[in-house]
Formats: sequence, structure tokens, C-alpha cells
Amino acid sequence: MITMKNIILEGNPTLRTPAEEITFPIGEDIQTMGQEMLEFLKNSQDAELAEKYQLRAGVGLAAPQLDVGKKMIAVHIPNVDDETNEPLLSTVMINPKIVSHSVQSACLAEGEGCLSVNRDVPGYVPRHTRVTVTYLDLDGEKQKIRLKDYPAIVIQHEIDHTNGIMFYDHINNEDPFHLDENVSILS
Repeated sequence: MITMKNIILEGNPTLRTPAEEITFPIGEDIQTMGQEMLEFLKNSQDAELAEKYQLRAGVGLAAPQLDVGKKMIAVHIPNVDDETNEPLLSTVMINPKIVSHSVQSACLAEGEGCLSVNRDVPGYVPRHTRVTVTYLDLDGEKQKIRLKDYPAIVIQHEIDHTNGIMFYDHINNEDPFHLDENVSILS
């Protein structure tokens, strides 16, 4: 089971090193790690389990945050679809790649946080409003997904981790709350 002690913090060189693509067939180690990453996110969002295991809540986790330089991310966005009662997005993505994106950008009103950053970093993090992502699932099946708004921001944050980029790299150094006119703020 992954806990906070498994997550490396900013300053660790793995977080700044572009990760390697994963080749198929994948080994049991990659399969297990993907499942455990998703389990961590679900546990971190469960108030009882989060308190019991002292987990910080997260909606995404990338393999480099576990000190593993591989292109794999897990996301669990709980905003439940009212009709199906399913999570908005809950999956493991291997070798995720943004293949297209919108010209429009958006950012979260409260900024972004990260399980690998134990400090508040104020400022807007502009990202594409819409993205199309291709990836392989844990069975090696090709997937393509279109995301917008919050899920698109989460995916971009996690894919950045596989490229050695931290969220605060996107914040304007001179004016952290400056936004270009084509950026909308999501509350």
C-alpha cells in the first residue's frame, strides 16, 4: 500500500528528470504499481482512511512522484456523474500523451497543489481548457479520451510530472496572479 512516505518531495532529482516510456508487455511490478497508485488516490479521498493512514488528499499521482522514472499516471476524480453514480474519471494511464489541445486556457481559482510539494505556492497555473489524450491502459489497450476544464487540468498536471515539470513552473514569476485575456478562471 502506498502512503505519504512513498511520495518523494520537491528537490528530489527524479521529479525534474523526464520519465521513460513503458514497453509492453508490462511486468507484474508495473501492473501492481498502477493499481496501488489508483488505490492510494481513492484512499486519500476517503476521510476515514486518509486520517487512519495520514494521507493528503489527491486526485492524481505520477510514477516519478514515487521515485520511479516511468511514464505512468493514475487519476481519480470523484465528481460523480449523477446518472451513473460513477467517478468522473478513474484510471491508470501508461505513456499518456496530449495529442491535441484547445487554444483557450483555464486555471483553478484556488491555484494548484501537489502531493510532492509541502508548501502553499500562490498563483494561477494556466493550462489548456481542453485536451485529447492517448494512452495505454494496464491491459495494453490503446485509449483516447477528450477532457475539458478540471479533468483536463488534472491530466496536464500529471503528464507534466512525467516530463520533469512542476506545476509552479507555469506560474508567472513577476506577477503570480497575472493572466492573459484568453485564460478563464474555474471555481
